[in-house]
Amino acid sequence: MKKTFILIAACFMSMIASAQILEVVSMQHLPAASYDDARVAAISPMGDYVLMTSGSFIGLQRVDLTSGQTNVISKAEGAGYDVKISHDGKELMFREAKYDIHNNQTYNFVRANFQANTKSIVAKKQNSNITPLVEKANIVLINDECKLWIEKNGKKIAIAPQGEEVNYIWGSLSPDKTKILYYVSELGCHVCDINGKNSQFIGWDCTAPCWYDNNTIIAMNDQDDGTYTISSSIVAYTLDGKYQVLTSPDMIAMYPAAVNGKVVFSTTQGETYVLNVK
Repeated sequence: MKKTFILIAACFMSMIASAQILEVVSMQHLPAASYDDARVAAISPMGDYVLMTSGSFIGLQRVDLTSGQTNVISKAEGAGYDVKISHDGKELMFREAKYDIHNNQTYNFVRANFQANTKSIVAKKQNSNITPLVEKANIVLINDECKLWIEKNGKKIAIAPQGEEVNYIWGSLSPDKTKILYYVSELGCHVCDINGKNSQFIGWDCTAPCWYDNNTIIAMNDQDDGTYTISSSIVAYTLDGKYQVLTSPDMIAMYPAAVNGKVVFSTTQGETYVLNVK
């Protein structure tokens, strides 16, 4: 009963706080980016290209948002999972799953440089499924095996803002590296500080969340019938409680990625769209 009351109250507050957060200027369709089950892997920090993969993270391709040109980066299994992009967008790191004769899985980590048009394996037969960063960083969030860790200057510290008994997914650092965004099943989407303290509830209908800026979160509000997704919209939340639906209810929009000025997402029909926003 208590949980039901909290859910109703949260939904009610979201309705009250509904307001325009972002203005959708236009929507761009990217037909060249489509796998049969297309999924957005990442968008570049400059907003000039999108990385696409399949629904099962097989393959990785780069789609230029100006020309629409598509380049295949990898056809390997796992290539579209946890892709890391450099701050200038010129390089990325991704993984390729490998199997030995006993069907044991390991990963090769690959660096791709778009400017030099080169690829190189930087580590072979790794057991870790966490893709290394392209560049060193003083503060890193690690979300692995449904747990959260903050790594500061090489020192790894476990954090558990909702307790150690729950599973944390979709963890990410805010652009200014002062806040952590995460999702917990049955508890919804939250933001806490860099030390795992001062947890703030964001919303229930806020799955696959990502940062748009230091105050705005982009996510999907998806509903299913127990087997299939029957509806899903791309939504925006602000840390002060505002809420906005960004996509039309006649499309099933899922798994967004965002950067200043752009929100990109895919649909269950295998299509990809970019919302140009301000």
